[in-house]
Amino acid sequence: MYRIAVLGDYDSIYGFSALGLDIFPQEDPKEAAKKLHELAESGYGVVYITEKLAAEMDAAIEKYRERVLPAIILIPGVSGNTGQGTQSVRRSVEQAVGSDILFSK
Repeated sequence: MYRIAVLGDYDSIYGFSALGLDIFPQEDPKEAAKKLHELAESGYGVVYITEKLAAEMDAAIEKYRERVLPAIILIPGVSGNTGQGTQSVRRSVEQAVGSDILFSK
């Protein structure tokens, strides 16, 4: 069974531990990129990352975009929603189905 991790600033992620998810408070993008690599290599199936942190570690996340595992999902933090998570999901769906399913005429 795969484990689920959450990366981001402590205030944004501490509540996820009550749900049984493993939290890894990170604010430094370089340290977060190292932790992401460790998590990916140690059997985590899903890694949630706050949008603010993800914006600062785009290159590290990009390395895992074509891989099946771990699924990297961006979530809003306490500072609010930037829309980056929604755009990320939209790109993934578009890549999977070949078109933008949310586009309407």
